[in-house]
Amino acid sequence: MTDATPPVKRRRSKRRLKHFTKGLMQNPVTVALLSSLAIWYLKLVVKTNRLVVEPENILETITPQLPVIVGVWHGQHILMPALPIELRAAAMISRNFDGEVTARIVEHFGNQTIRASGGREPSATLKKGGMTGFLEMLRAIEAGTNVVQTADIPKGISRRVGLGIMQLAKRSGAPIVPLAIASSRRRVFDKSWDKTALNLPFGTTAICVEELVHVSPDADDDAVEAARQLLEERMNAATKRAYALTGNPE
Repeated sequence: MTDATPPVKRRRSKRRLKHFTKGLMQNPVTVALLSSLAIWYLKLVVKTNRLVVEPENILETITPQLPVIVGVWHGQHILMPALPIELRAAAMISRNFDGEVTARIVEHFGNQTIRASGGREPSATLKKGGMTGFLEMLRAIEAGTNVVQTADIPKGISRRVGLGIMQLAKRSGAPIVPLAIASSRRRVFDKSWDKTALNLPFGTTAICVEELVHVSPDADDDAVEAARQLLEERMNAATKRAYALTGNPE
């Protein structure tokens, strides 16, 4: 049986549904409800998962070098705000609906937020406030606050370190902490560009950190690229190790 609905009516119906959905998602009540549910869920995951940290003295290693830039991959960051590792930080979060929900979650667990986002194109970065966000992160580090930054570029090449985090390290002088988070029980969204992993309850969660990466303030382009490649190698190594520690490798 074929759809007898005229194409014009179908398009109108889709537009009405899109407007309705957009209005619903921008509603403060919807934001508050989803944020509360997400916070409850993250607490459940943390409470019901066995936590494995490598190295065990991670804070003893990092503390003398604070403030730091914590580098994580897109798709592995969902559980990070709720992790009980006593490392508070500021995170740059986009200004869209998802970002509003995420910001509330991040702030609930005692962290700070910087509302901006970057992009692959300079024009997109400016439009989303990426340059302002970069400067705010720089000021946060100068004030002694740690920052968290996803190392790969949004909707770019998954698990390829971009230059944004490298420039932040160069300008601030703060070292980068290559950090990975993995859970034994997870739902991976294979169709997403970064293969986002939703951590599930009643399993094992691993946090793995590799040796910190430093970028000299006077580093030239070649030195920055060498540091970028080193960070990428260490973040991939941390990711592989974290998944191995869960007993359920990628």
